[in-house]
Amino acid sequence: MPIRQLPEDLINRIAAGEVVERPASVVKELVENAIDAGASRVHITTAGGGQSLIRIEDDGIGMDEADLVLSVERHATSKLADDGLEDIRTLGFRGEALASIGAVAELGIASRRAEDTSGLRIAVKHGAKSRPVPLAMNRGTIVEVRELFGNVPARRKFLKTERSEAGAITDMVKRLAMANPHVQFVLEGADRTTSNWPGREGDGALRARLGDVMGGDFGDNAVPLATMRHGMVVTGLAGLPTYTRANSLSQYFFVNGRAVRDKVLVGAIRAAYADFVFRDRFPVAAIFLAVDPADVDVNVHPTKAELRFRDPGAVRGALIRAITEALDAAGHRAASTVAEDVVQAFRVPEYEAAPVRTTAGWTAPSTSFAGAPPPPRGAASPSERFVGFAEPSARYEVFETAPIAEPVEYPLGTARAQMFDNFIVAQNGDSLLLVDQHAAHERLVYERFKAQLAAGPVASQMQLIPVVIELSEDDCGRLEDAAPTLERLGLYLERFGPRAVAVRETPALLGQADIDGLVRDLADGLAEWDSSAALADRLEAIIGRMACHGSVRSGRRLRVEEMNALLREMETTPHSGQCIHGRPTYVELKKADIERLFGRTR
Repeated sequence: MPIRQLPEDLINRIAAGEVVERPASVVKELVENAIDAGASRVHITTAGGGQSLIRIEDDGIGMDEADLVLSVERHATSKLADDGLEDIRTLGFRGEALASIGAVAELGIASRRAEDTSGLRIAVKHGAKSRPVPLAMNRGTIVEVRELFGNVPARRKFLKTERSEAGAITDMVKRLAMANPHVQFVLEGADRTTSNWPGREGDGALRARLGDVMGGDFGDNAVPLATMRHGMVVTGLAGLPTYTRANSLSQYFFVNGRAVRDKVLVGAIRAAYADFVFRDRFPVAAIFLAVDPADVDVNVHPTKAELRFRDPGAVRGALIRAITEALDAAGHRAASTVAEDVVQAFRVPEYEAAPVRTTAGWTAPSTSFAGAPPPPRGAASPSERFVGFAEPSARYEVFETAPIAEPVEYPLGTARAQMFDNFIVAQNGDSLLLVDQHAAHERLVYERFKAQLAAGPVASQMQLIPVVIELSEDDCGRLEDAAPTLERLGLYLERFGPRAVAVRETPALLGQADIDGLVRDLADGLAEWDSSAALADRLEAIIGRMACHGSVRSGRRLRVEEMNALLREMETTPHSGQCIHGRPTYVELKKADIERLFGRTR
């Protein structure tokens, strides 16, 4: 078959296939044009999931007749000052969006500048353009797209349901709204409920907009980012490690105001939270990165959803540092949503009718707690019943302390009791706190390990008699290979025959740790990682296993002084609000939460 020049209409439809993937991509292109035009208000209306109608109205600078006619031509744009692609400072620049949309839909554009007495409207139907006609309108631009893919039925049948396409549009507008807090966005239509995000101004504009879009809980459970490194500025909000989701859909990334999904950024946030987030959970974050336009290529994807950094290592380092510093500054904070989960977990027992014994026998029902046990035998009077209740319990212990004069107000309060030999009950001015002693101490030991390792080898303590541990020959071999790395962490061991190792020194931080359990756990970890050569990259995982064995165990009873010492150290240790597995170390219930459990309202 000989080479031939394709007709203009077919060229436009091919280009539309690259730029116009679905209705949401049309909304993206048109709203970006409105933002580039200086709009302070963007009104979006859709119908049929964007297939029947997409209408974008803005109050931007508008266009005159010459610009309006050129706007629907291919490769025509006002976004490039010259022919270079190395300094892109606008959201749209390809100059194909309107021409491509007009090739696969019925497109109408009306626009008016502030200095003009009236506006002009031009129509494009499946590539055929009309002449501009006058139209009375306010300053700005109105773009209508009807019957998207009406002349390309093969493309239209591959679209998802109206609800799915409407949801994709909502998600796209959310991202655009997050990146432009000063612009008011209104999203409405017959296929959705109306959303109105007012424009925000001032220092708190970004936090307010993120709260509008992502929910107020996010703003309450996130830390601000503000750092500059390698000429890059990182801002935004990063969620606390205990404020997570089951997937990564709540992670948003913006580079120079453009919403992107980049594997370098995704990997950086995963690395920054590696110490804190429980497996199979994902942190919530909205990250804004300002980079020199010459250091980023936004022209690698037709829809500009992906990009390429000139120095991805520097970008990764800047983002990790910003998140790490912010989480360090958060100290012992834990997500407030944990307390809400606890409140929801409480259930008031339902009542059921129970028979009552009368002189005539068992007759009339009365109301009692469902499943409540019968009163103890002999408990006929209140005094007898109380004496039985006051006997010591094996399930919890209340510590008698001296009459408490009003103590110094500590963030994590003062210890009042220990429950189930693992949970510390503390109280501060207006809250009750439940602290998991093992999880909390595990984090404290872990942070001490990291601090000592950063300063040099971890201090060790010699065993009076070496501890000999019998293991499989393979496990002994792995531990022997890993011995130089383990010595940096204060654990000195050597081969002791074909099926045993002798532990001569252990990390001083661990105190009287279960050495046998620790070494066996490390052997299991080495077998799982299956590479002693990469052991240096797994120091944090090894430290985590050591910290677990060196922390206060569940089931150990603590004195009041020990409990208070643990609380005070938590207050001064970064990240102590979550254990090394990402679970919360404490739950704080406000007095109002407790009153709500009992139906008390003010």
